[in-house]
Amino acid sequence: MKIDAAYVAGLARLELSDGEKAVFQPQLERIVEYVEKISGVDTEGVEPMMHGRPLVNAYREDVVRPSMDREKALSNAPSTVGAEFLLPKIVEGAES
Repeated sequence: MKIDAAYVAGLARLELSDGEKAVFQPQLERIVEYVEKISGVDTEGVEPMMHGRPLVNAYREDVVRPSMDREKALSNAPSTVGAEFLLPKIVEGAES
């Protein structure tokens, strides 16, 4: 199948110089040849999958554990309001 790099660039709304067209044309032809080659592979009986390798969850189990005491956490804060950290305003126009 013959495909024109300038035509594909036009579809993508890209402007290519003559030098770029000369570089991309053979690359595009090789890509199309490869796609044609792999489209001929017999996939009958092959189950579709999202990934070529099995995915394994790398996260640990979500286990509830005791958290830090609120007063202890707030004791290191430079400023607090009630049971919350008080931070300086860092965004213009934000409410304090």
